[in-house]
Amino acid sequence: MKLILSIFGISIALLSLNIQEVNSFHVAHRCRNTVKQLPSLNHRYNSGISSKTILYEKEANNEPEEKGLLRSIRDWVRSDEGREDINTYVVSLAVALLLRFFIVEPRFIPSLSMYPTFDIGDQLAVEKVTKLIRPFSRKEVVVFNPPSAFREALYGQINVDSAAANKKAKEALIKRIVAIEGDVVKIREGKLYINGEPQDEPFTAEDAAYEFGPVTVPPGQVLVLGDNRNHSLDGHIW
Repeated sequence: MKLILSIFGISIALLSLNIQEVNSFHVAHRCRNTVKQLPSLNHRYNSGISSKTILYEKEANNEPEEKGLLRSIRDWVRSDEGREDINTYVVSLAVALLLRFFIVEPRFIPSLSMYPTFDIGDQLAVEKVTKLIRPFSRKEVVVFNPPSAFREALYGQINVDSAAANKKAKEALIKRIVAIEGDVVKIREGKLYINGEPQDEPFTAEDAAYEFGPVTVPPGQVLVLGDNRNHSLDGHIW
């Protein structure tokens, strides 16, 4: 009887072990499936983090260059070196403007009216002080704004384009003073006479092909002619 009970107990124990093994196998199998699935989940999670991190880094690296430039300028302005440079630039600009408007002015030659003394495209530095300390003298080259008589003579020419005439009427003129106030001027046979005396003018391109005068230069005025006498719109016309 004891033997039968022992065998029955052993059978029940073995059955329990088999059931536990089966349950353990299912649990282990599910765990293995879970473990196999975890890498894909981790991969997606890590990929998401990496993408966000890369995106953030790109946004940080794409910060507008203007901000960096403005920051550099601001730091430079606040520095001692920047303040010193700004003072230098301001003083230099002020001096340059004073020179430009009151002392000397750059000009270029737009026509052949002063040929051969000046050719087209020649650049000049026009000095502005002398006229304030002494009167004009003969044979000086001067730069001046065209008078109203020049504009009238310009518009009165035949076959002149209106746009070109308007532009030329606003340009400064470069001519040579041939007579001053009180002088009696005339041109005969291509030669210039001042107060009855023929003038030596080696700077002219050729003798004048026209007759002029005699006229007396009014007070406070001068008579100007171009060195290229036959190709200059100057005082003998206006």
